[in-house]
Amino acid sequence: QVQLVESGGGLVQAGGSLKLSCAASGIIFSIYTVGWYRQAPGKQRELVATITHGASLNYADSVKGRFTISRDNAKNTVYLQMSSLKPDDTAVYYCNIHLPLMDYWGQGTQVTVSS
Repeated sequence: QVQLVESGGGLVQAGGSLKLSCAASGIIFSIYTVGWYRQAPGKQRELVATITHGASLNYADSVKGRFTISRDNAKNTVYLQMSSLKPDDTAVYYCNIHLPLMDYWGQGTQVTVSS
């Protein structure tokens, strides 16, 4: 059974930083693309960043230069370091593992950025 458990969300002032973590179990983590998505109230879920098994990176334009995605395959964990946070970054952040025929999602962690 695949499980993804996010942690690290919270309330932070604009300009601050947070680091999200997502621990995976029940899956050969290292061979898949993993990523972070977010969903703000009233909006669709959107891509934040992904990292492939070969460590190729992809970022949404809105977070380039501010967020950094990384992975530790030995710990089955993917991270999202978020800096220079803005109120527009407020959302529930979800961890994702992308398989050829299926996607797995975590339960989400709330990030709230106050102005």
